Amino acid sequence: MEFSTWVLYAAAAVGLSLTPGPNGLLALTHGALYGTKKTLATIFGGLLGFAAVIGMSMFGIGALLQASSDLLTVLKWAGGAYLVWLGVQVWRSEPIGVQNPTSSTFSKPSRLFSQGFLSAVTNPKGILFFVAFLPQFIDPNASLFLQFVIMAATFVFVEFWYELMVASLADRIQPWLRRVGKNFNRVFGSVFMAIGVLLPLR
Repeated sequence: MEFSTWVLYAAAAVGLSLTPGPNGLLALTHGALYGTKKTLATIFGGLLGFAAVIGMSMFGIGALLQASSDLLTVLKWAGGAYLVWLGVQVWRSEPIGVQNPTSSTFSKPSRLFSQGFLSAVTNPKGILFFVAFLPQFIDPNASLFLQFVIMAATFVFVEFWYELMVASLADRIQPWLRRVGKNFNRVFGSVFMAIGVLLPLR
């Protein structure tokens, strides 16, 4: 990949990361509920998911999804159902300042990691977006694997810092969040559920 092409791709990756999505919202919510340190598990799970999505897109799963409307429908409903379930969990969480994040089963690193991962890989729109997005930067005469490594590493790097910033900001406004209490969980739980309902319908 030529350097000029990589610069354009990196700029596009920054723009994509700054676009609101389920993983950014998840980092925001977990940052507020559990703090920045614990939210790293959520972030790393999402990054692994994004790397998998980029790999699947580059190596053909995207074409399979476009060719099979049934498979796409299944993924849409599975992704939507997962986001609704995630929203219910956030809705039911104890208000900040009431729960003990160190002992809560909801804040176990493995649980946060899996939530971040599933949030990334159960969004078929993400796969279809990368299918349309990545070919603009691929050189058919160069190693596809090497290009995958470069593109995945670049996007993961950008997304990591974006989600870490979001989680850190949410962590710092915890005193305010303690005052709004349960309403914070209900608002963001509702957002997750709304996205989960709307996702399969589009």
